[in-house]
Amino acid sequence: MSDTTYQVPTMAEMAANGETPEILFWVGCLGSFDDRYKKVTIAFVKILNKVGVKFAVLGTEESCTGDPARRAGNEFLFQMQAMTNIQVLNMYEVKKIVTACPHCFNTLKNEYPELGGNYEVIHHSTFLQQLINEGRVRLEGGGTFKGRKITFHDPCYLGRANGVYEAPREVMEALDAELVEMKRIRSKGLCCGAGGAQMFKEPEPGRKDVNIERTEEALNTGADTIAVACPFCMVMMTDGVKNKEREDSVKVLDLAELIAQGQGL
Repeated sequence: MSDTTYQVPTMAEMAANGETPEILFWVGCLGSFDDRYKKVTIAFVKILNKVGVKFAVLGTEESCTGDPARRAGNEFLFQMQAMTNIQVLNMYEVKKIVTACPHCFNTLKNEYPELGGNYEVIHHSTFLQQLINEGRVRLEGGGTFKGRKITFHDPCYLGRANGVYEAPREVMEALDAELVEMKRIRSKGLCCGAGGAQMFKEPEPGRKDVNIERTEEALNTGADTIAVACPFCMVMMTDGVKNKEREDSVKVLDLAELIAQGQGL
């Protein structure tokens, strides 16, 4: 996964050279395999390359954190997956992990310690905010999103579960765009409909799918960009925009894509 535009070293390669990365970038299942979210992985890697952050990925040594298994009630599978990952992380003496997936973030940060996996875990919105505050990421004149209307959908496992509300909004401030908020935000935010392993099944019969309800709230703001910070939210909000036949006029983009595009990467 490397070409002339971005470089992605693995922990195994770094260890073989006696090197230690500043951060381990935990890619996650969707960041690795979902065609849409691979673009977010690449955008984030391009930012890391540009600012000179020394990072590595586990590559084929990374497996699912076990979040969907635990949410769906399969505790045995969760513990198997978690223990496998913890053995790998501890073997490489990993200290600091950055991930773009709030589900991975929550599980690695809050649930791995009880199984012997203790790491500093940061969501990519917080990491991007730090890079901006340090002046390492600069958007000249606000970048390509200057003056445009953007709304932000709070991911459940980033917001309500871990209290991270300001970092993604501060990242968008750097774009110099107009942030137009939905009615239900922050601790009152509405789930996209994918959490708790719901993304892997059809919704129960009802009056309306959750992601359609949330997409309607986003479209009602008049924003031409719906910003997300979670691969599950990306899928659900994108499907909602398609359902409303607005994909030509409204784009669903991750924070990393907003910053990468704003920098012309």
